Amino acid sequence: MDHSGYRSPLSTRYASKEMQFLFSDQFKFSTWRRLWIMLAKAEMDLGLPITQSQITEMESNIENIDFPAAAAEEKATRHDVMAHVHVFAKQCPSAAPIIHLGATSCYVGDNTDLIILRDALDLLLTRVVSVVKSLMDFAMQYRDLPTLGFTHLQPAQLTTVGKRCTLWIQDLLMDERNLRFLRENLRFRGVKGTTGTQASFLELFNGDGSKVKELDKKVTKLAGFERSYPVTGQTYSRKVDVDVVNAIASLGSTIHKMCSDLRLLASMKEVEEPFEATQIGSSAMPYKRNPMRSERCCALARHMITLQSNAANTHATQWMERTLDDSANRRLTLSESFLSADASLLTLLNISQGIVVYPKVIERHIQQELPFMAAENVIMAMVKAGGDRQVCHEKIRVLSHEAGAQVKQHGKDNDLVERIKADKYFEPILGQLEHILDAKTFTGRAGDQVVDFNEEEVKPVLEMYAGKIQTSSVKLVI
Repeated sequence: MDHSGYRSPLSTRYASKEMQFLFSDQFKFSTWRRLWIMLAKAEMDLGLPITQSQITEMESNIENIDFPAAAAEEKATRHDVMAHVHVFAKQCPSAAPIIHLGATSCYVGDNTDLIILRDALDLLLTRVVSVVKSLMDFAMQYRDLPTLGFTHLQPAQLTTVGKRCTLWIQDLLMDERNLRFLRENLRFRGVKGTTGTQASFLELFNGDGSKVKELDKKVTKLAGFERSYPVTGQTYSRKVDVDVVNAIASLGSTIHKMCSDLRLLASMKEVEEPFEATQIGSSAMPYKRNPMRSERCCALARHMITLQSNAANTHATQWMERTLDDSANRRLTLSESFLSADASLLTLLNISQGIVVYPKVIERHIQQELPFMAAENVIMAMVKAGGDRQVCHEKIRVLSHEAGAQVKQHGKDNDLVERIKADKYFEPILGQLEHILDAKTFTGRAGDQVVDFNEEEVKPVLEMYAGKIQTSSVKLVI
C-alpha cells in the first residue's frame, strides 16, 4: 500500500464498509450505467428505435468499469460524464449510439446522488434505531437506581440512571423522525433535460409531451422511487441537500450532548464506557481509563454540525438554473456528513452495548448531598410531630451551614445527619430519619416514566424496524 498520499480517516479508521461502498467510485459509476439502461428501456417502451440486444449488451457491462481508461478520457475531455460515456460505448459498441440519448450530465450525476442519499438514509436509520434499542434496554435495567440530578452542573434533586438515559433516547427519536421524514419524501430528479424543460426529450418524441411525461414516470419507477421532483433546473434543488445535512447536523448535536454527559459521568467515576483488557488510556499515566469512544463521537459530531453551513451556502449561491461551484463542495459535504454520522453511530452503538455503572460511587455521591436536600422533609416531619416550623427551619439552617463548612473548608464528609441526631430538638423524629433519607423517596415517578416512555414512545418506533435492528456486539477496528 502506498502511504505517501492523503487518505481520509473516515475511510481508513471510522466509517463502515457499507457506507463507504455507497460513496465509492464503483457504486457511483455502476449506478450511472444502470441509469443509462433504465433510460434506454423506457425510451424503447415508448417507441424509440432501441433494441433489446443493445440493452442486454449494456447490462452485461454494468460492473465492468475500466477506471484507468475513464481517467484518461476525463483528463483529455475535462468532463467526467462524457469520459464514462465514451468508455461504456467502447465496451458496448452496438449500444453506443443510444447511450445517454437525450440526457444531460445531471441525469446520471444528480439521480445517482439521490439514489445514494436514499440508501445512505436507510443505513443511518437502522443505526439510529439500533442505538435506541440498546439504550432502552439499559434504561429499563437502571430505571430505579437513584442518582444525583444536575442543573447548572450543580447537584440537584435526584433522578435515576435510567431516567437520564431516556433524555438521550428522546433526542435520538427526534432524529429518527427527521431522517425518516426525509427518506419518505425524497424524490428522483428524473428525466428533465439540460435546464429542466425536457426540450431534448420532446424533440426525440416529435413533440409528444405525453410520452415525455411517461418517460419521466417510467425511469423514476425503474430507479425505485415513487415520485420525481415536478420541476428542476439543470439540477434538483440543492435545498434537498440542505434538509438532509441539517438533519445529520441535528443528529450530531444529539450525539455530542449524550457523549458529553458520559464523559462528565466518567470523570465522576459513576459511569464508564466499555474498556478493553488490552486498551491503554494514557502513554504516561497507566492507571487512566479515558472515555476515548465518547470523545471520538464528540469529535465526529462537531464535524457533522459544521457541515450544515456548507450545504446552506451552496444552495444559496446556485444562480438561476445552476452553477458548477456546487460540485466540489458537495463531493466533500454529502459524503463526509454520512460517513461521519455512520462512524459516530457505530461507535455510539458500541458504547451503549457496554456501559458500566458503579452504584456504590453513585450512592456515595448521593450521601454527600442528600442530607441538604432532605432538609425540607425533616422540617415537615418535625411539624407533624408538633414542632414550630420557623424554629425548626432556623436550627436546620445553622446545622447545614456547619456541615457545609466541614465539606468545603476541611474536605470532610457531609455530617449533617450526625448533627441532627446529636441535637435533642430532633428526638421526636429520629426513628423516621432512615426513611426520610431513603434516596428512592426522592426520585418521584422517574422509574415509572421510563416504563411509560418505553411502551408509548420507543416500542412503536422499534416495531417499524423489525428485523433490521443490530443486536450483535459491535467491535471497533481502531
